[in-house]
Amino acid sequence: MLFGLPLLSLVIWIPIAIGLLVLATGDDRKAPVARIIAMVGSVLGFLVAIPLYTQFDPALSSMQFVEKHSWFERFNVYYHLGIDGISMPLILLNCFTTPLVIMAGWEVIKERVAQYMGAFLIMSGIVNGVFASLDAILFYTFWEASLLPMFLIIGVWGGANRVYAAIKFFLYTLLGSLLMLIAFIYLYQVSDGSFSILDYHKLPLPIEPQILIFIAFLLAFAVKVPMWPVHTWLPDAHVEAPTGGSVILAAILLKMGGYGFLRFSLPIVPDASQYLSGMMIALSLIAIVYIGLVALMQVDMKKLIAYSSIAHMGFVTLGFFLFNAYGLEGAMVQMLSHGFISAAMFLCIGVLYDRVHSRQIADYGGVANKMPVFAAFFMLFAMANAGLPGTSGFVGEFMVIMGAVKVNFWYAFLAATTLIFGAAYTLWLYKRVIFGEVANPAVEGLKDVSKREFAILAILAIAVLWIGVYPFPLTEVMHATVDELLAHVAQSKL
Repeated sequence: MLFGLPLLSLVIWIPIAIGLLVLATGDDRKAPVARIIAMVGSVLGFLVAIPLYTQFDPALSSMQFVEKHSWFERFNVYYHLGIDGISMPLILLNCFTTPLVIMAGWEVIKERVAQYMGAFLIMSGIVNGVFASLDAILFYTFWEASLLPMFLIIGVWGGANRVYAAIKFFLYTLLGSLLMLIAFIYLYQVSDGSFSILDYHKLPLPIEPQILIFIAFLLAFAVKVPMWPVHTWLPDAHVEAPTGGSVILAAILLKMGGYGFLRFSLPIVPDASQYLSGMMIALSLIAIVYIGLVALMQVDMKKLIAYSSIAHMGFVTLGFFLFNAYGLEGAMVQMLSHGFISAAMFLCIGVLYDRVHSRQIADYGGVANKMPVFAAFFMLFAMANAGLPGTSGFVGEFMVIMGAVKVNFWYAFLAATTLIFGAAYTLWLYKRVIFGEVANPAVEGLKDVSKREFAILAILAIAVLWIGVYPFPLTEVMHATVDELLAHVAQSKL
């Protein structure tokens, strides 16, 4: 509570309520009204989230801004919210990204405008609910509800194979989540009828059920990250999704999987997390190395960045299972950095697609001759994607590699190959699209970024450079929570 206001409830329900209001504007005759209401709602959602950072006490590892109200008393289900140094930055990232997505679709989306804008606002509130929930059933409700808006965004406003991609996305993530629900029911039984996530952190579970629970959580969270080999839905979803859908998918929804490992797997089943850490590290390194090579072979710009996302999220899961502060905080920074960089890369591809209506790398070349301002922005984000020092892309990867060195030199060596592969596929993409002579008549007629596009890319450029040069405001809020989590895992029997 701040000034008597339930901030977390406001962060969740303001975007949902305004999203419903946008839907109520109806058909496309009122599209200008829908756009304005959506923009006001997304900015208001971000403004409400700012006190979560300014009033957050980084010295505390316990939950802050806690709200708890009875929901289903008979089953001990509560409307229980709270945030710590892990969840608060993710809520801010979500609230920061939503206005940019609304701006990105301002002129591009011509049909069903109200439904498009409303879906993003509703999803923003639901995702905040995922990051703030401290009750397992409340968490599961928000987790599953987040599938619906994205399913519609891909299926209605996507490309030619949008229905296939939407159904594949929905089925993959739904099936994994059902096992998570089974794990929650088991934990409810052994905790004397509690759905409190914090109560689960204190359960003295034997190693055998811990392993089974870990696997159930793994299948839910690995699909969401996505980890190799359950990653195949992501490239299809990205290629078919509209630009705004790709931005939210990469910047926000993938982070739900990473958050799940930190909120559930590590603290609830610490013995199993350590016992199976070798497997998790191996899967993460395969994602970093193998998927990096797969990205090199892509001819579609969106698919290349989609595979790049999988490789970069491999760093996140690698950092989680090194069990040291460098690795864990580096993985957190990488999650947030990837949110900015992937959003920027997909928006840049969207700028080109809106003009040329092609995602094929071969259809471009010489863009710098016609769009010099755009080329400069794209270069910054490409360098950040490759992990250039001074950008946010370097900070998280460097911290994870430092954490890996403390555990095993070869883990660090394999992880560091991403600096080579990342530079290879990103700079090769940039060279083929931006440099050279203009070979395509469609490129000949290109106009540089509009004021709206400039504003979006400039905001993301500032975020990428700020975290790259001065990450302390971000890492400061994580320290106490990360130290508490590592101490909890260290007390396990293994």
